[in-house]
Amino acid sequence: MPPRNFRIKIEPDKYYHIWNQGNNRDNLFYSSHNYEYFIRLYAEHLDPVVETYAFCLLPNHFHLLVRTKYWVQQNDETTQKEKMNPVSLAFQRFFAAYSQAINVQERRTGSLFQKPFKRLELTSPSQLAYLVFYIHANPQKHGIVEDFRQYPWSSYERVLRDRPSKLNKEAVLGWFQDKENYIAYHAGRSDLDDLKDLMYE
Repeated sequence: MPPRNFRIKIEPDKYYHIWNQGNNRDNLFYSSHNYEYFIRLYAEHLDPVVETYAFCLLPNHFHLLVRTKYWVQQNDETTQKEKMNPVSLAFQRFFAAYSQAINVQERRTGSLFQKPFKRLELTSPSQLAYLVFYIHANPQKHGIVEDFRQYPWSSYERVLRDRPSKLNKEAVLGWFQDKENYIAYHAGRSDLDDLKDLMYE
């Protein structure tokens, strides 16, 4: 089987698994304040251009499930600046802002993230549901916690909250039919090797 292309062009109104890790596998997060700052910056830079369904932030990498919002594709007569992909541009600015803060905090220099960030298009509801589980299960898979459902820096528990959120919880629960099936699906799955094409390793 030929290797998958994880550097595909990002297009409007499509679902993507997006992930990235620290350069040389260095840490991205050093404290709870870093995780919180990452989430705030993400909302500032990415919420205008993507709809977010699931996420997980781990010490040296992160995973996202997003759908790009619609934008008008530019023609050949537009300037190079106008042709910039708004999602790619938003990620560039987001990574730059977060990197600057961590570099100051850790007194480091150079790129914090690997370039370019990886992405894979998703096309079916079954893929989307399994990827939600895969993203949430990552902390347990990597031995960070014994039960991923207790991990504070993923969207697993956030999907179950009743209060309003920018996370598209309604769509996520719809992929599992309802909240009870969402909980049961996460409790009953252990076959992480079934979706190797969506793994970052």
